[in-house]
Amino acid sequence: MLTIQGIKVNTKTIAVIITFSAITIVLNLSPIKIPAPYAPFLIYQIWEIPIVAAFLLYGSTAGILITLINTATLIVVFPGALPTGPLYNLAAILSMLLGIGIVKMLIGKHSQKHEAFLATSFTLSGTILRVGVMAFVNWAFLRFPPPVGYSMPEEAIIATIPLVVLFNFTLALYTIPLGYLLEKAVKSSARIMK
Repeated sequence: MLTIQGIKVNTKTIAVIITFSAITIVLNLSPIKIPAPYAPFLIYQIWEIPIVAAFLLYGSTAGILITLINTATLIVVFPGALPTGPLYNLAAILSMLLGIGIVKMLIGKHSQKHEAFLATSFTLSGTILRVGVMAFVNWAFLRFPPPVGYSMPEEAIIATIPLVVLFNFTLALYTIPLGYLLEKAVKSSARIMK
């Protein structure tokens, strides 16, 4: 058992973090990118799905560490149009995971037989938190000059927020259920291998 910044991590958790981080980074750097038709500067990708699956499978420590490794890698390798862009992603993912974690903590163990309800609750809570946090983050930081924001005037920020809301809403609507399905598939295959 190792301790990283006060968090106890066993070798299995380290292997999981390394594996899921690698999958996330490969997907993030892959050409699987679809610009949002309503705002081409916002890009739909699938790299957050393994983060959600790891969070559900192995807990908050694994999910958060994978998110942080992915963010650090993006800052160094591919920050995007804005050098602090990966930090915007970090806020989006962590807020979504917090929403999922709240549901997991409140009802997760009591509704294993009601998987549709659990998946729906994860999706609703994660989506609502992500949308709210990202609307605020974009409103607060887009006004600053690069590398923090784009020096946008208030009117432009107000016009951009609905696009940010739509993007984060739709991204979470496919990311969370697919992450949940991936978690179930991994659990199922692990049972078969035993």
